[in-house]
Amino acid sequence: MRSTDELLREALFHFTLAVDYANATADDQMAVDAASTRMSAGIETLNRLDPSVRDQLFGGSWPLMWGMRNRIAHGYLLVDPETIRRTAQTDIPWITSVIRDSLA
Repeated sequence: MRSTDELLREALFHFTLAVDYANATADDQMAVDAASTRMSAGIETLNRLDPSVRDQLFGGSWPLMWGMRNRIAHGYLLVDPETIRRTAQTDIPWITSVIRDSLA
């Protein structure tokens, strides 16, 4: 079983790449796909945390985060590229901040 810190570091890795990919050229579908995949992987990694730890870190935001993962995983063609970019610009920085604070 992996430790909380290991899972948080893995999630941080995925989210960092997601932001990098999302900031690529606006019309680059491969970059949007890569960002979506990394966001989904980061959220899936956080889902492996003990639920009490996950709730302490993300609270009421967790259901929304898991919903985003489901939208990416199950409705891939329906995910708007602008939504991915906006998520990378507005939501992921908060998530990575929470993770970094927890690791500190």
